[in-house]
Amino acid sequence: MTTIAIHQPGYIPWLSFFKKIINSDIFVFLDDVQYAKNYFHNRNKIRTNDGASWVTVPVEYQFGQLFNKIKINNKKNWSKKHQKTISMSYSKSKYFDPIWKQFEPIYENDFDQLIDLNMNIINQLMDIMSIKKKTIFSSELNIKETGSSRIIEICKALNADAYISGTGNKEKGHYINSEDFSKNNIDLIFQEYDHPTYNQCYEPFIPNLSILDLLFNTGNEAKNILTSMKTKII
Repeated sequence: MTTIAIHQPGYIPWLSFFKKIINSDIFVFLDDVQYAKNYFHNRNKIRTNDGASWVTVPVEYQFGQLFNKIKINNKKNWSKKHQKTISMSYSKSKYFDPIWKQFEPIYENDFDQLIDLNMNIINQLMDIMSIKKKTIFSSELNIKETGSSRIIEICKALNADAYISGTGNKEKGHYINSEDFSKNNIDLIFQEYDHPTYNQCYEPFIPNLSILDLLFNTGNEAKNILTSMKTKII
């Protein structure tokens, strides 16, 4: 059985994003769909002394643009600001120094497009955690269908017979149509993740932050924690 998962490549993604990569045989970065404003494409949350705080990459956006065409607004000094915010927030965490040494150089690059920034970050995080999976961009497959049909055609193009979907896609009225998958002999797997708890640098524990929070606080154990995350199939 070949299992795939599909997701837009967000900015310093959260834990379940990487858990989905671990659980798949092939992971598809959905880069040729319409960009969603105020989503996780260009922002995420980190832990500060005052709680969870957003770090946001400013972009130049027009309605209807595809994700892989979105440009970063580099007129704003967002990169130095993110470096400072992350460093100040996590400098006292147990594994900050070795992880930051590997991650910080990304901010020294002048990325023009958001997709390039996000993919450099994701690839670096996968390297840090030694996550080795086959990945592909959806734009490489040149599939024009939308909704369930798009996902199914991606599965067919990659000879996949199982697709991992988030539980939010199971809600009535969402674009996922389970009957379409059944007709095409593709197992539709709805996975729900139980968020792990670990020692953060501040209390109380706050879930659903960027993967950086896990890495800075657990170091080399991060991948093991992700791998052992309980997954419910519903």
